[in-house]
Amino acid sequence: MNKALQTQFKKLDADFIDLLEDLKQFSDSKLNKKPQEGAWSVLQVMHHLMLAERLSHQYLEKKLSHNPALEKAGLKSKMRSILLKTYLATPLKRKAPAAVGDNLPEESTFWEVVKQWKQQREELKAFLETLPDDMMNKELYKHPAAGKMTILDMLKFFDSHFTRHRKQINRNLKEYRNWVH
Repeated sequence: MNKALQTQFKKLDADFIDLLEDLKQFSDSKLNKKPQEGAWSVLQVMHHLMLAERLSHQYLEKKLSHNPALEKAGLKSKMRSILLKTYLATPLKRKAPAAVGDNLPEESTFWEVVKQWKQQREELKAFLETLPDDMMNKELYKHPAAGKMTILDMLKFFDSHFTRHRKQINRNLKEYRNWVH
């Protein structure tokens, strides 16, 4: 795997492990509890993050399956990535795309979500290990809102997206700790 991708991927995995360590102490019933009407439970947030990664990976697999002509990434794709990262660092909200925001399971188990997410990560890692270096400077990924960017920028999006939703999870955990058992 390309060194920059490997570094970014390791960060994603480390953040994932930290999340699991924080969450494993909570019951499935608490992790399925929504802090308020219309909000996502912790497990729904985890499903959302996992789906965003899975669908991005599937998009790349499909795109590369027909040997497309790929544009070289330039200033525009870098600006799109920067704007996306900046947006994700703000408290501004935007409705998630239907594929990753609608129909999230009302009930699930922590360890089943972990198992699915780990499998997705392993599949993504295997995919990234097969990418030739000449793909690193191509507009390979297309974010639904931000547009075309590089594969490294996709991983950076995953990181910023995770960080944003980690704050949401932390708010939920604070509520869980305040609830009477």
